[in-house]
Amino acid sequence: MVTAAAAGGCALAVALGTAPPAAAGDAGPGRGVRYAALGDSYTSGPLIPQQVDANCARSDHNYPSIVAAERRVSAFKDVSCGGATTEQMWKAQGTNGPQLNALTRDTGLVTVQIGGNDMGFGSIITTCAQLSAQDPAGDPCRRHYQASGVDQLTLAILRTAPKVARVLRAVHARAPHARVLVVGYPDLLPDDGSGCYPSVPFAAKDFPYLRDTGKRLNVMLRLVARLNRAEYVDTYTPTRGHDMCKAPADRWIEPLQPASPAAPAHPNAKGEAAMARAVLQRLDRKPGRG
Repeated sequence: MVTAAAAGGCALAVALGTAPPAAAGDAGPGRGVRYAALGDSYTSGPLIPQQVDANCARSDHNYPSIVAAERRVSAFKDVSCGGATTEQMWKAQGTNGPQLNALTRDTGLVTVQIGGNDMGFGSIITTCAQLSAQDPAGDPCRRHYQASGVDQLTLAILRTAPKVARVLRAVHARAPHARVLVVGYPDLLPDDGSGCYPSVPFAAKDFPYLRDTGKRLNVMLRLVARLNRAEYVDTYTPTRGHDMCKAPADRWIEPLQPASPAAPAHPNAKGEAAMARAVLQRLDRKPGRG
């Protein structure tokens, strides 16, 4: 089996290059600055009370809102929107304007969480759930995405990398003095590779495959952040052990049939709070590439 992962690091380095040098952001720990949050539904917090923007399924208890309150920022713009891809940085999404329009030269802190929808997160979940009925004990999802001899999900991650890099270059151009944080995605599935079919309807051997796909996405985001003068926020490690297979009281990611207010396969309020803590911990560290 030939996989795209084998050349992943080289492909990313060639495709992205290294951004030109510039002064580090002067946001310090993030207090008293103008803060803008860009991102998709993992940022916006769909169905988590209180919803303040129906078009974008945005909660006032998502992680940007928690960070803004904790850091007592001087101005706060949360333009994250459910379903957003990197294209929505430049294009309106319903009543939500281009997300990059939230940035000015006075912006001191920017968080960006994007890329999951570019690689087809929603369709991957749907496809793997549908295929699981064919072979609940096997790995029909992995076989489907590797049928050509190349892992299509790894390719999708590689193809998303230059799109995220373009976003970060645009962020720096519009907010040249900002401290820029790329926020990774949390742990959705058991880190040990175990499954919980049928409550999470993936075939048993597809759980480790999908877990590794999520990890590859985060590795890509970490590398793109480093090559483009941004800091990476690891949200996978602090959410490990609170995935969608855990009991309702312990999980921070809801399964496909949520028990707490949240979208399927998305963070609930506890998950958003955990991501906020990860961002705050990063802000407490000296600015630098993650």
